[in-house]
Amino acid sequence: MEDFFTIQGEGYHSGRTSYFIRIQGCDVGCIWCDVKESWDIVTDELMAVNDLVKKAKSSGAEYCVITGGEPCMQDLRSLTDQLHKNGIETGLETSGCYPLKGDIDWYCFSPKKFKAPLDEAYERADELKVIINHPSDFEWAESHASKLKKENCQLYLQPEWSKQERYLPMIIEYVKKHPNWRISLQTHKFMNIP
Repeated sequence: MEDFFTIQGEGYHSGRTSYFIRIQGCDVGCIWCDVKESWDIVTDELMAVNDLVKKAKSSGAEYCVITGGEPCMQDLRSLTDQLHKNGIETGLETSGCYPLKGDIDWYCFSPKKFKAPLDEAYERADELKVIINHPSDFEWAESHASKLKKENCQLYLQPEWSKQERYLPMIIEYVKKHPNWRISLQTHKFMNIP
């Protein structure tokens, strides 16, 4: 759908220069999704993997985030292989609803209530990022954290952007009582960058 060089605004790699590759297609259907235009696949907007990797390499980025939509709906092997061959570390942001076809260095698992994740997501996750959109989401976040397989998986709670004023104070208090969690903010939106 789009690709651009920017600063990662969320989660563990927040503040890091990153080349973003946003893959088209998503059937998860989050009502608060801020990139709903990524849901459909528009074939006249497709780009060759070689061209994407050249753009990422020429940007000077050492880290690339593959996101969506839901990127794991696609076979990412060619893309991740070529990024690695060009010395670019590769991260993924996924709901965990589809199996990963490709080799990545960082697996950010952000489960959604609209489609159940696969067991693979709990095994692969380096980072669990849960969007807080309702008070019940804290318990829901804990239910996912309890299924993670990696002991050092980083845990993040992130307020849904349009409800940040309401839920950020709750998240702050929750993290004070549960220090295994950290707060993720969409800092790119504060910086007014993509």
